[in-house]
Amino acid sequence: MVVGVHTPEFDFEKDESNVREALPKLDVVWPVAMDNDFRTWRAYGNRYWPRKYLIDRNGIIRYDHIGEGAYQETELHIRNLLAETGADVSNIPVGG
Repeated sequence: MVVGVHTPEFDFEKDESNVREALPKLDVVWPVAMDNDFRTWRAYGNRYWPRKYLIDRNGIIRYDHIGEGAYQETELHIRNLLAETGADVSNIPVGG
């Protein structure tokens, strides 16, 4: 499951309607939580944007990437976590 957490930098980013309007333009099709009060940001001790966390089904952070890039590396970690659940992604090309 993919869930995004939007923690706004600017006031206009705190407006839910602005975020809803931006999501399809960015091809974001997964749920996105609004973190206007930075609770999630602080709960993870985050100090960077963007940041990707992969969390397993037991709630353990298994991968953490700060900044842009490392897309293929992140995908390989996602595939490994899916394989641990018994999912077979061998017929899905990397980057596909």
